[in-house]
Amino acid sequence: MTPPVFAHGHLRLYLLALLEEQPRHGYELIQALSDRFGGTYSPSAGTIYPRLAKLEEEGLVTKSTDGRKTVYEITDAGRAELDARRHELDAIEDDLTDSVRRLADGVRAEVNDAMRSLRAELASAAREAKRAATRTPASDAGAGGTANPHVDSNRAVHEADLVLNEFRQQVRTDLRNQAHRGRVSSEAVNLLKARLAQVRADVLATFAER
Repeated sequence: MTPPVFAHGHLRLYLLALLEEQPRHGYELIQALSDRFGGTYSPSAGTIYPRLAKLEEEGLVTKSTDGRKTVYEITDAGRAELDARRHELDAIEDDLTDSVRRLADGVRAEVNDAMRSLRAELASAAREAKRAATRTPASDAGAGGTANPHVDSNRAVHEADLVLNEFRQQVRTDLRNQAHRGRVSSEAVNLLKARLAQVRADVLATFAER
């Protein structure tokens, strides 16, 4: 997913907002930005430090050394600029919310695609079982009345479909809840895709064993 791009001057404004909350060193600012954007935007040190240097040059932040770390702190002049541009900061926060919402929608789409694919594989397996049952002579059932594999397979597909629908609803609910907190990240999407792919592979492996 393409990370959000700050309009001209907005990144420096957002850095001032983060420093207004508390003094931070460079890595903490990078991590805070990544967290705020749900992992969809993680700036490099080459992006952050030049802007911090510019803010210091303009007297909007100061820096001090804490052991091996350089800690940045907003100045009164920095707070004044932040207050004067508070309406712009609110717009940035709205963009942040939209970005997280788009990511959550993307995750839900991935889940839906994976569920549809798995259901299609199960339906295909059921059709194959039906064809196999049709080819099997009725006498093969024996006097004992062995269960019809076609009926059993359809029942299993129906049960699997119920399980998949319940899983999809649970995941969608979880995603909505976490998206409101800005916690849905691209790492979560990749993990979900990998696990669903593995589940599908495991299910298909059981068909091959028969």
